[in-house]
This record gives sequence, structure tokens and C-alpha cells, in this order.
Amino acid sequence: MISELTKSDFHKCLGIINEQGQIEARAIIAGINPGRIFVDHTTTPTSGLIWLGNHDGFIFIGDESNAAFNEEINAFIDDVIMPEAKSLGLKWFEAIGNHEKWNATIEKLFTHRQLGSWLQKVYMLKEKNDQHKIEPVLESEYTVHQMTKSLYENKDNSIKNIAFLHEKILAFWSTPDRFFREGNGYCIIYKNDIVSVCFSGFVFENIHCIDIETLEVHQGKKLAQSIAHHFVKNCFENHLVPYWDCMDANKPSVAVAENMGFVNTFNYTGYDFSFEH
Repeated sequence: MISELTKSDFHKCLGIINEQGQIEARAIIAGINPGRIFVDHTTTPTSGLIWLGNHDGFIFIGDESNAAFNEEINAFIDDVIMPEAKSLGLKWFEAIGNHEKWNATIEKLFTHRQLGSWLQKVYMLKEKNDQHKIEPVLESEYTVHQMTKSLYENKDNSIKNIAFLHEKILAFWSTPDRFFREGNGYCIIYKNDIVSVCFSGFVFENIHCIDIETLEVHQGKKLAQSIAHHFVKNCFENHLVPYWDCMDANKPSVAVAENMGFVNTFNYTGYDFSFEH
């Protein structure tokens, strides 16, 4: 029977996690970032499903050939996951294998659903590379600011769209204080609006997984590259490793990573199907 683990028992999944897999899974198991874990056995789990706390997908962990888990997972998704996901406004189930052997299992488990797929690319940056040191020149009205608690609190109401920053951070972190303790980030302000953000989405040990977003009307002005430059510089000053995870189809994101000298360390496949079918 598939059951949800309490957070105090997440550590029981350490033995079934792929240490070369996604940082997001390790960050949740370590209790750094919020998330939920569903397993075949709450005492000695063999297989499991991690629901990312930012609701951006589900990672299958452990033994991909566990018949007891695999036979139950479709009904569990339909009866438990789907109603809750729909109530949160989610329209898709996004499935990721924590190791490659899960791919064939996912394809077989969900063969009766209209299953789509995409390629995800993971990049990391070592300090030996000098490309990240080249900072793009921004138009004068754009200013880069470190994400601080005072900026977040916005007590002087100087930032008009502060809700944008709040929503981004709280999508990944249980509290803003936890983010300011564990993560770091930068934003670009244009006429009292935050128009671009780059910050630690998930953190595991000294590895910081980047979340980056530029409002559509301000895209194409090298804001992402500029703000990533500041984030990376901060990482190196604090002996942290920047980690960039993006869809292969997201060519602007891939271009920023590669222009800065990030190295593609591994790729993985993501799968999705609609909750409406």
C-alpha cells in the first residue's frame, strides 16, 4: 500500500536515492526544501514518489521494478494525487525518473494515458571557467539588487509588484527566513518594479539550483545573463556550486547557461499527461 511519509521519516529514503540524480530530490529528502514523499512501505521503503514542493513535478525514486508499488501507482494518482493537484490548479502530472531505468517503467505504467515527453538538461559551473566573469551592460534604468530581508519586507512600499518576489520565493521555500538562511538571490528593478529574479530554488549541501525568471515584456535585454552573473559571483565567493536545470526546448535559458560557461553534466527525460483525460 502506498502511504505518505512524515517529514521526520524522509531520511528513510536516503538509501534508495540516486546520488547522481536531481538535486531537487535530495534537497527535499534532506528537509531543506518543502515537498511530500509517498512510498511503498513507511518503515523500509523500496520505491517512492516525491512531489516537489513548488508543485513542478513528481520524481520516482528507488526500485523501478517494484511490482507492488507499480501496480498501485495509477490508482493512487487518480484517487489521491489528482484531486489535490486539481484543487491547486495543476493540469498536468509531470513524471521524472531519479535514474534512467525509471524511463521504461514510466512509459509502460502510463501507456494508457496520452503521455508526452521532453528532454531536461542539467548544467554545473566550476570556478575554473572565466566566461561567467563577463557581465553584460544593462540599460541605465535597470538596476541589480541582492535579495535581502528588507527588500522582501518592502516596508517603505518602494517596490510596486513585491508580490512577484514573495510568490517566487514561497513557491520553493517553507518560509522567507529559511530562504535567507539557506539561499541567496538577486533581482533587477525597473521603475519600482521587480522585472527579473535569479535565486536558489533548491539547495543541497553546497549546491544551489538556480530558478530564474524575467517578465516577458523585459525579455531580450540580457537581464537573465546579467542577474545570473551576480548570482554565480556570489556562489564562488561563498564556495557554492551553481546548478542550472532547464528544458532543452527553452533555448534562451540554454543559451544563457552555455554563454556563461556552464557545462552540461547530465540530461534526463520528463514525461507528462493531462489530468483531464
